[in-house]
Amino acid sequence: MANMRALLSGYYGKGNGGDEALLATLLQMLPPSVTPVVLSGNPKETTTRYGVEAHDRMAPLTILQALRSCDAFIWGGGSLIQDATSAVSPFYYGGIMTLAQKMGLKTIAWAQGIGPLKRSVTRWLARETFGGCTKVSVRDRASAALLYDWQIPFIQAPDPVWALEGKPVPGLWNLPAPRVAVTLRSHPQLTETRLAHLTHALVDFQKATQTFILLLPFQKSEDLPIAQAIQPQLKDVSQIMCLEEPQLLKGVFHGVEMAIGMRLHSLIMAAAEGCRCFALSYDPKVNRLMEDLNMPGWDLATLPDDPNVISKTWMEHYANGDPLSSEQIQSLVDRALMHREVLREALT
Repeated sequence: MANMRALLSGYYGKGNGGDEALLATLLQMLPPSVTPVVLSGNPKETTTRYGVEAHDRMAPLTILQALRSCDAFIWGGGSLIQDATSAVSPFYYGGIMTLAQKMGLKTIAWAQGIGPLKRSVTRWLARETFGGCTKVSVRDRASAALLYDWQIPFIQAPDPVWALEGKPVPGLWNLPAPRVAVTLRSHPQLTETRLAHLTHALVDFQKATQTFILLLPFQKSEDLPIAQAIQPQLKDVSQIMCLEEPQLLKGVFHGVEMAIGMRLHSLIMAAAEGCRCFALSYDPKVNRLMEDLNMPGWDLATLPDDPNVISKTWMEHYANGDPLSSEQIQSLVDRALMHREVLREALT
């Protein structure tokens, strides 16, 4: 079908680097014959950044008008259907999907990470909405297992951000090398004590390795205060770098030797650019990535309470750890492009 319009729904326009990277990758993968329309928390910024039509994601009448103007509806990637961080979130996304299905639009659940689903009502809603989709793709084994149990056809492939095209970051190469990137986010498991241990360990690690520390907030509202708390302890040997364009966020890791990260997409971007990675997990999705890539790390809940143990573990990985090989990276990129095929099959 020529000149098809597709409404894209995700956690877009909320300043989250991972979700913006998913949107950028989705736009990169859409067939040329499809005109994207994006539901966003900041429509003006989304239009400016990506050159697309965008509407307020929380305006019911606007959403209904956008659905009426479109031929397809796409749940953008990520953990949209889960009730761990919000009981309301699955009803928001599930409600729009149900409406799109009742209006007869082609519906695609794209690059989803399903769950955790702790409540029976959200499990029922997920099963109903995924079951009504034209096409479904998921990014991990746990999501695939759920759909298999529900007897819903799907494609499983690595997170699409593996295939996002990065861009060089202006001024990065003027900073001292070698560089190590750190991405921490606010979370109940990142207690004041644990943050103090991580900061102490980071100071020791920097002194031992003589690296330059890049503090990378992926979501300013949550991550920047933590970076600002750490940075004075690393005076003259660190910099806070706020990058909001997803392609630049990925590109920064091209100039980094090692990444220490909580955020899933910071670790995916770093691994895709050939960095050694060390994970600090606060969520099952990060644990799944660690398992899939044999990536070292700790659950925050079981972080060692001795900063010396933390810093020595990082030093060992910096000195002797291996990044993914170029063949492994290429394989992940090639398989991530299966999400593009799902779009082509459903929309052309």
